[in-house]
Amino acid sequence: MSAVTCETFPEQKDAKTSRIGLIVPSSNTTMETELPELFRRQSEATGHHYTFHSARAALKNVNREELLAMVDKAGECARAVSDAAVDVIAYACLVAVMAQGPNSHEKSEKIIASAAEENGHPAAVSSSAGALVRTLQSIGARKVSMVAPYMLPLTQMVREYIEGAGIEVVDAISLEVDDNLAVGALDPQKLPMIAQGLNREGIDAVILSACVQMPSLPAVQKAEDLLGVPVITAATATAYEILKALGHEPSIAGAGGLLSGAYAPVASRRA
Repeated sequence: MSAVTCETFPEQKDAKTSRIGLIVPSSNTTMETELPELFRRQSEATGHHYTFHSARAALKNVNREELLAMVDKAGECARAVSDAAVDVIAYACLVAVMAQGPNSHEKSEKIIASAAEENGHPAAVSSSAGALVRTLQSIGARKVSMVAPYMLPLTQMVREYIEGAGIEVVDAISLEVDDNLAVGALDPQKLPMIAQGLNREGIDAVILSACVQMPSLPAVQKAEDLLGVPVITAATATAYEILKALGHEPSIAGAGGLLSGAYAPVASRRA
């Protein structure tokens, strides 16, 4: 009879693999499908591989009370996902952070970074809220219009948050869905036509999905081709910041100019 032994040391990553940690609402069904697909395309183009490791925080209905309760779990979730020795952690709930008031992504990202470091596994940190405003700033977008799935008061809150970052929201369409599972079941193929109904006079970009739960990936390139301006979503902005945190250049096809590398940051264009 031969003995069976277990490996007691953690498996080491090779240099061609990065681990991405996600903190998502418990009812989210979109970020763990759209982000892996985006990074599959990145892998196809570059040969670098990415794995995803998630922690979940309770959220069923997109209302202020549940959003505030979810934010309180950020540190706990960060400690849990950092156990996987991830290279970067993305806090993938845009409106939960924005419900805290202007620039709250800065505080949330610090809480998550501190929790991971205290757990012995420091990691770079981004949040979908921070990623969206920073990405718009990085491509020089001063005026935008957006589509959001939320009830009108939450859409207004998101609008004010973006404007608090110095970006004017010219127009916003609110789909008024409050059940988070129902948001995840919305048809992304309808988004380009919905976005056509926005006031787009003088805008620099369209936010096609101001929500990490509203599916949008199948529509991003189509909408960008149709509207003739950069099209950003909460998911594509999050992917962009993850790549930046890892020091990787975006090489993702079929998801808009941001992730194909077509839009150089403003500072680079001025250099």
